[in-house]
Amino acid sequence: MSSNRTAAIVIVGLIHLVLGYAIITGLAYNVAKKAVEDLKTFDVEDEPPPPEEPPPPPEDTPLPPPPMVSAPPPLVQTQIQTPQIQTTPVIQPPMPPTPVVTPPAPPAPPPAPRITQPKSVVGSLQGLIRNDDYPPNAIENDEQGTVSVVLTIGTNGRVSDCSVSGSSGSRTLDSTTCRILKSRAKFTPAQDSSGNPTTGTFRQSIKWVLQ
Repeated sequence: MSSNRTAAIVIVGLIHLVLGYAIITGLAYNVAKKAVEDLKTFDVEDEPPPPEEPPPPPEDTPLPPPPMVSAPPPLVQTQIQTPQIQTTPVIQPPMPPTPVVTPPAPPAPPPAPRITQPKSVVGSLQGLIRNDDYPPNAIENDEQGTVSVVLTIGTNGRVSDCSVSGSSGSRTLDSTTCRILKSRAKFTPAQDSSGNPTTGTFRQSIKWVLQ
């Protein structure tokens, strides 16, 4: 029984080997056949060589003559009449004259204020000097002459001040003249523009003459 078993094992092993070889060889054949079928053959064409450049012309070869240039045909001048456009002048109505505005005349200046000067009541003041007014010292010294005075007349018409503007050369005669005029002279006082009495001045010359 052991020998038969051994023989059976050997036979089974050989069968496996044969089957394995058959499978391997069959598969290899199919694969090779499939590869041959799938393989596509094509022709490889060589690239054509580049065209050859034309050889340069020989140096002695004459160049071709340039093309002939023909002159352009002459221009034909035609007279073109310019159309004349006639325009009708537009007559505008005359503009009305611009009124001349005369500026108003400036107002008249106000009248100058009327200021009256004082006036002597007795007229010339020379009449206020009497013979007995001659100072004794001036008579002894033979003093005589003309005294010019400026009198300030107040609003009451009396002499408020006396100043000698021209001396007679005698201080006695000068002072006597102012003293007599301040005590005796009477005036109508000066008036302003409203007619009110105001202060004014009066000039007078008194002559002292020995007889």
